[in-house]
Amino acid sequence: MEEEEEEARALLAGGPGAPSALPALCDPGRLAHRLLVLLLMCFLGFGSYFCYDNPAALQSQFKRDMQVNTTKFMLLYAWYSWPNVVLCFFGGFLIDRVFGIRWGTIIFSCFVCTGQVVFALGGIFNAFWLMEFGRFVFGIGGESLAVAQNTYAVSWFKGKELNLVFGLQLSMARIVSMINLMKPNSKQKIECLDTRGKVGWGVGTKGGITCVLSLICALALAYLDHRVERILHKEQGKTGEVIKLTDVKDFSLPLWLIFIICVSYYVACLFLSLFILVFFIEKFGFSSEAASAINSVVYVISAPMSPVFGLLVDKTGRNIVWVLCAVAATLASHMMLALTLWNPWIAMCLLGISYSLLACTLWPMVAFVVPEHQLGTAYGLLRAIFFNNLPDISLWVSEYLLLSYFS
Repeated sequence: MEEEEEEARALLAGGPGAPSALPALCDPGRLAHRLLVLLLMCFLGFGSYFCYDNPAALQSQFKRDMQVNTTKFMLLYAWYSWPNVVLCFFGGFLIDRVFGIRWGTIIFSCFVCTGQVVFALGGIFNAFWLMEFGRFVFGIGGESLAVAQNTYAVSWFKGKELNLVFGLQLSMARIVSMINLMKPNSKQKIECLDTRGKVGWGVGTKGGITCVLSLICALALAYLDHRVERILHKEQGKTGEVIKLTDVKDFSLPLWLIFIICVSYYVACLFLSLFILVFFIEKFGFSSEAASAINSVVYVISAPMSPVFGLLVDKTGRNIVWVLCAVAATLASHMMLALTLWNPWIAMCLLGISYSLLACTLWPMVAFVVPEHQLGTAYGLLRAIFFNNLPDISLWVSEYLLLSYFS
């Protein structure tokens, strides 16, 4: 006990016990230490982001070597999404009530690693059912790990650089997705296949390495979080309240409004990118390559701009005002596309800017209206609501497009 008190005094007061070379990096109250934690948080979801898009990046190779059609190939994404209709919520609840943020993050990281290994084994042994099972296990951990990532961010950065942190997390996700979905050249395609031409060792080793990296980050974050709690005596400031499943019905109206805004906005923004290629080709006469380039600009812009806007919001505050600006800009971009013949680059660039602004502004607002002991459950419920609405909205949009073509 005396050693812990001496360490705390040395680190927090700059006492003689602090090593001269590492005081800032080891001091929980210093910016350098928070930046180290931020780096680990950003890479915490790296493996999940990278492996999620692996099948799409090599879709042709998967369909050829596994001898499956497009419908069966899409089951790799369906098996990821289906468990998250409910498991996101329960994952967040388990973080709050059972595991705690540290063990919850480690456990869900292990699910991600295990799922990716099983997925790779399915490719090696040419067993598509095993790949489907791997994606199911991967899905159990993937979105719950994102919930843990959000909860960690609030725990460490609430009241400081929270909007910037959420912006950086979004930026990391977009960068990884863009790298992964870049059209691979012939050499890269060959590297992702084994000598028999089956999807296997390349996907397994590359994806597995990124998942192990995420697991290492989870372990490092758990150690640093425990160390800070011990040094700063954070346990003494906790209320001791424990969340119950019935607490969900008592969530405040502002939180439910945040849920509605989030789901509605992501539908308007992300679903637009899924179905707008035909619109660009039919209305503006673009080639499929040009339409794809215009469509991707939303994500290209969001990668660098999300942390910039996050820093801006941290400096100015007024998250609600910025959310209103983002929604208004998104509405303006949709009106440009629907009602004018202006070059669609203008509307899509505006959409990219508004998406970047909203993403780094809206998600941190959950922390302002929810007690700390309910944070994981709130973020889990938000993702669960999104996944619950995803299939219905996809079907509705598809039917609308079908009727438009044949009317």
